[in-house]
Amino acid sequence: MTRVMRRLIVAVVGIVLAAGISTAPGANAASATLTNLAHLDFLTSTVTPTPERGHTTYRLNTEPSVGVLWVYANHLDGGGYQRTGGGAYDPVHNTYGQGAFDADDVARAAVVYLRHFAQFGDRHSHDAAYQLLRGLTYLQTVSGPNAGNVVLWMQPDGSLNPSPTPKDTPDPSDSGASYWLARTIWALGEGYADLRGSDPAFAHFLQQRLNLAIDAVNRQVLTRYGHYQIVDGQRMPAWLITDGADASSEAVLGLAAYVNAGGGRVARIALSRLASGIAEMGGGNARTWPNGAILPSATSRSMWHAWGAQMPSALAEAATALHQPKLLGAAVADSAVFTSHLFTATGPDNGWLPAPIDGSQIAYGADARVQGLLAVAAAVHSTGLRQLGGVAAGWFFGQNAAGVPIYDPATGVTHDGVSADGAVNLNSGAESTIHGLLTMEALDARPDVAAIARASSHIVARDGQRTVEAESAQLSGSASVVQANPAWTGESQWSGGSYISLGTGGRLSWTVPAADQPRLVQAVLNRVPGKGGVSDFATPTGSLGAVDYGGGGAQGVSAAPGALLPVTVANSLPAGATTLISDTHKGGGQLDAILLTPEISTLLVAGGGHSVALLASDATGQRARTIHLAGSGPTVASSYDGRGHLWRRTVGADSITVPVPAGGFAIARR
Repeated sequence: MTRVMRRLIVAVVGIVLAAGISTAPGANAASATLTNLAHLDFLTSTVTPTPERGHTTYRLNTEPSVGVLWVYANHLDGGGYQRTGGGAYDPVHNTYGQGAFDADDVARAAVVYLRHFAQFGDRHSHDAAYQLLRGLTYLQTVSGPNAGNVVLWMQPDGSLNPSPTPKDTPDPSDSGASYWLARTIWALGEGYADLRGSDPAFAHFLQQRLNLAIDAVNRQVLTRYGHYQIVDGQRMPAWLITDGADASSEAVLGLAAYVNAGGGRVARIALSRLASGIAEMGGGNARTWPNGAILPSATSRSMWHAWGAQMPSALAEAATALHQPKLLGAAVADSAVFTSHLFTATGPDNGWLPAPIDGSQIAYGADARVQGLLAVAAAVHSTGLRQLGGVAAGWFFGQNAAGVPIYDPATGVTHDGVSADGAVNLNSGAESTIHGLLTMEALDARPDVAAIARASSHIVARDGQRTVEAESAQLSGSASVVQANPAWTGESQWSGGSYISLGTGGRLSWTVPAADQPRLVQAVLNRVPGKGGVSDFATPTGSLGAVDYGGGGAQGVSAAPGALLPVTVANSLPAGATTLISDTHKGGGQLDAILLTPEISTLLVAGGGHSVALLASDATGQRARTIHLAGSGPTVASSYDGRGHLWRRTVGADSITVPVPAGGFAIARR
């Protein structure tokens, strides 16, 4: 997570650069095709690697230069971008604390070029992918105990930096399984699949390197297949790369492509095992945490983040390649239930931990939602999930806190993110550029989805899950505010940096805005092992139900003895209610926040003279909402159940009453 978050930092330490400056990275004008590789081309370079034991690549003796990619590009006040590396720059030695180029981005950029070549038949993309794959395989260690693993960083002169400043995990970077090993598998798998027809000799080389990488995963990760670890009382799979469904999902994307292209038994087994572990990370439903989401980390029950959350797309591809439809259950729930909940609440946030705490949003997270929706839609033949993919892609065109496009089809620039307060990071580094382009390639292949994305570019209204901080209540009895130091627990984070410590007799009373429909109440509390107190929730007119701070289960490998978890109160807050009360008895507990979610959450968006509405249900039965969509012509609403299956279609004019089944969603367009 730390490395991804660094891409949001506007100022990189020591930006004194002996690299290129771009003043016009792109085409002169936008065209009907959204994908524009100009800025990615600008970030791409070549280098002649310095000789390193255990490192070589395809035809290095006859082609001594390999393709690489600058990791960052800083926006210049006068316009254009300046390429730079990561970490403090040493102008005397022309090195960075980390490096200029990294395997993560070289691998993913190769995927962009490979898909562009497959989609458009573009020879430039073929050649760019070829060179980047040669650079990536040079970073892979080919001999010794770490064979198959990958060194993350390379300096501008082509020398490797296996132990950068700050340190990576693992250190040295090729000493164990890693995100960059997973992404290398992604690129090698897609490279073999896309190039075996046009360049069989090179594809054979990629196959050999992919098998080397699979061997590394088998000996370092999949020896634990079938084993579980306890995390705050729950069994979690112990055979995921870096204990992550997120990292493993990117390896699965490459393995699925390879298996689809005829890959052998060893790859098929690795694919099946990683995919099964990812599928086990799904949980909850429309009314219970994590609301159908596939959690990214097998060491936390409390954390979800949009960046790198490629789990649904990976499961969809694996289910297709392996002919194992059972893998689709978790992917469908993540797509139909959780993602509709997410976009009516906040959009692709960097961190629900478990309350929405990090509201910054980046292309890596937005693209993961789009890719997942489209892949699952294709696997289960869901028009609803395909349309929802268009709504999610609207983020790139202005459906964000800044209200401005993050991707520019005239230049190929994707900005490095938007903060929760709407500030845009104008830098455009490799990761953002890559994931913006992956979405644009997907939209170019699906004009109907692109049209929905364009029509979803401006947020008109959003009425979804809202956070009420525990400390915003009126306190009486045994109740006090505690400043969390640190706010991060090692597996989750206290919302607002503080919480309420409660004992028997503690009372909290919140004043909340009125709503015209009932709202689900979830108490984000620290569920601890053993016994704990109980908090009863009520309004002045009646009880809603109780939550228990105890019964959390054994800590296991979790970083903290308790788990911050949203616990659902049995009954909803009635429509019109403005007071919520909590009384604690039978002991104590720690309360972080209250999450209030309308029975039918709504996101209204518009763009290009059209309007779109997304409605998501967490109700226990069928409900309906009346909405108004600007535009001309009829409004057509399609309602879907929690598996993305069409449930009902409604046609209206300016105002339309849209029915939504329990736990389902609807999309209305005009």
